[in-house]
Amino acid sequence: MNKITVIGAGNVGATCANVIAHKDLAREVVLLDIKEGVAEGKALDIWQTSSINNFNTRVRGYTNDYLKTKGSGIIVITSGLPRKPGMSRDDLIRTNAAIVKEVVERSIKYSPDAIIIVVSNPLDVMTYVAYKTANKDSRKVFGMAGILDTGRYKAFIAEALDISPKDVHAMLMGSHGDSMVPLRRYTSVAGIPVTELLNKEEIDKIIERTRKGGGELVNLMGTSAWYAPGAAVAQMVEAIVDDEKRIFPVCCYLNGEYGQKNIYLGVPVKLGKNGIEEIVKLQLNQREMKLVEESANSVKEVIQVLDGMNLFEG
Repeated sequence: MNKITVIGAGNVGATCANVIAHKDLAREVVLLDIKEGVAEGKALDIWQTSSINNFNTRVRGYTNDYLKTKGSGIIVITSGLPRKPGMSRDDLIRTNAAIVKEVVERSIKYSPDAIIIVVSNPLDVMTYVAYKTANKDSRKVFGMAGILDTGRYKAFIAEALDISPKDVHAMLMGSHGDSMVPLRRYTSVAGIPVTELLNKEEIDKIIERTRKGGGELVNLMGTSAWYAPGAAVAQMVEAIVDDEKRIFPVCCYLNGEYGQKNIYLGVPVKLGKNGIEEIVKLQLNQREMKLVEESANSVKEVIQVLDGMNLFEG
């Protein structure tokens, strides 16, 4: 691929750009930020590792210059503010929705055919904002959360069993947050169902830790995670660039799948050069479907708040 743009040069965006460069997935990675010098500095720092880590991708940083993103095949959006003390959920939604809307409008002006991957929080609703703003095929506008959440889930299972995380395979659905739905029935270790290796109480603890995974890191560091989120986005980018057709949990637009319509929610998809090539339909049991429905309802509540802001009028 000729060019990939990462908008937002904070910890997640810079980590994402770094991993993409290391994998040599594009001739050029553009890192963009509104804060003067930040993107330029981080891009230069990454580029100076090229001879050390043996990659050719040229990494360039710019301050708020969207013309430099022209012709991008993929645009990753990490822009947005974290929730601050005294800030209500509605305030956070309003602020970040306005940011994501502007970023999408300005970036697709120069790269109308780009695939858009959203990382900004609250993830499911910000992806919906990007879709409404871009006004393009939903298969080319989607969000990253499921790979991160599944990565945490698999890491905790590997830790509990004292095994390599490479042998853990799992699927997770639903929104990014407390209502996410790890599917123990679709979780295995080298083909062995996890239920044969861990008891219900142990699995329940791991699921609960996964749901609170982001909060655990905030409590430890005073800020949100970046290594795992950045690597997770880069894995999605790799699947698209190399047309790998990987099966990943991705926040995508549903139009009847899993009984949901006009909503962005995490479900398994086939990811390739065209973006979402297919939504994979699992045969969920009644309990699993109920959990997915509850997760969708939590997202719909936030979408209602968003709709009340009239961002897309006219």
